[in-house]
Amino acid sequence: MRINLFDDSSWLSLRPLTFTRPVADLRLGILTIAEKWAKYAGHAPGYLTADYLSAKYTALTDADTFVNGSVCPDEALFDAITHLRTGEVLLKDTLVLAYKVNAGEAASLIQSAGLRPVNYTGSFTQIVYPEDIFRNNDTELKADFLILTQGRSSAPLSTTNTVLGDQIFLEEGAEAECSTFNTLGGPVYIGANSQVWEGSHIRGSFALCHDSHVKMGSKIYGQTTIGPYSTVGGEIKNAVIWGYSAKGHEGYLGNSVMGAWCNIGADSNNSNLKNNYADVKLWDYEKRAYRNTGLQFCGLVMADHVKCGINTMFNTGTVVGVGANVFGGGYPSNFIPDFSWGCTKDTEVYKLNKMFETTEKVFERRNIELNQIEKDILAKIFELTEIYRQS
Repeated sequence: MRINLFDDSSWLSLRPLTFTRPVADLRLGILTIAEKWAKYAGHAPGYLTADYLSAKYTALTDADTFVNGSVCPDEALFDAITHLRTGEVLLKDTLVLAYKVNAGEAASLIQSAGLRPVNYTGSFTQIVYPEDIFRNNDTELKADFLILTQGRSSAPLSTTNTVLGDQIFLEEGAEAECSTFNTLGGPVYIGANSQVWEGSHIRGSFALCHDSHVKMGSKIYGQTTIGPYSTVGGEIKNAVIWGYSAKGHEGYLGNSVMGAWCNIGADSNNSNLKNNYADVKLWDYEKRAYRNTGLQFCGLVMADHVKCGINTMFNTGTVVGVGANVFGGGYPSNFIPDFSWGCTKDTEVYKLNKMFETTEKVFERRNIELNQIEKDILAKIFELTEIYRQS
C-alpha cells in the first residue's frame, strides 16, 4: 500500500497555519500527521495539496491509497484502510476518510466520486480548525509516545532530577539536570540531542522534540509539544510549537499554536481567558469574520515566520498571519493580517524583499538555504492574503 495524503476543506479552515503546508504536515502530539501515517504504513507518504505547495510537498506517482490528511491514524482506522479494495471509498457519515484506486490513477485532490462506499463506525482524531490542535494534543501525544517508545529502553536520566511516576523517555543524546518531571498525568518525551536546563518544572503530557532546549527555570504544564530545533522558556500551558521557533524568555503562552520560524520577544504574553469568561472567537479566513470557537480557553494562533517585539500583549483569541512582524504599544488587534509590519493604526505592509532578507538570516543560523521554492511559496501567500490587508 502506497499512500498519498490529500487535503480536503479543512485546509481552508485551518488557515493561516496551512498557507505554508498541507494539513498532514501539521504537528499534533509528538509527530506530524504525515509522520504518524509513515509509522503505520512503513514509508513516507506523498501529498496532494494546493498547486503552489506541490513543488515542496510532492505526491507519490505510484500511490494506490489516498487518505484524508486531516485525520490521525490508529490501529482500527489503519486496518480498515488496508482492507479497502480497489474502487472503494471509506466514509464516516459524509467525510471521505480514504479511497483506493489503481496505482497512479488519481491525479487531483479527491477523486472518490463513483466509488463503492464502505462505512466506518469507529472514532478518530481529526483537525478542522486551528484550536483543534491544542484541544487534541494530549490525546495524540499519549498515542505517539506509545508508538515511539514501545519495546525500547530510555537513555539514562541524570540523578540530579526528580521524577514523579515512570512515564519518561529520553532519546540518545538528550540531557536534563536539576529539574522536576511529573508524569502522573501523562508521559514526558525528551527527543534526541535536546536539553532541559536546571531548575525547570515540567508536567506531562509533554514532548520536547529533537535538538530543542528548555531554558533555566521554565514552568511547563501538560498537553504541550515543543517541536524540533526550538528554544523555550518562561511559562507554557497546552501549547504546540511546530519547530525552528523561539519563545526563549519569561512570559506566558497558553492554549495556543505557534508556527515554524517564529520568535517571541522577551516578556511577551498571551491571554487565554476573557475577563467575562465568554466564549472565545477566532478570525476565520474563509468567512472573513470572527467565528465562535465554543471554547472558554483559547489563546494565540501564530502562523509561520512571525516575529514579535518585547512586551507584546496578545489578547484572547488572537490570530497572526504568515510573515507578520508585530511591534508597537498597546494591545494588537485580534487579527493581524499576513505580512503586516507593526500592529497599530499605522501598520504597514511587510514588503517581500525585506521579509526575504530577514528569513535568509534566520535560515542561515540553521544552515538552511532560503531557496526559490520557499520564496515562491511565500510570494504566492503574499498574493493570496492581499485582500485581508485591505480590509
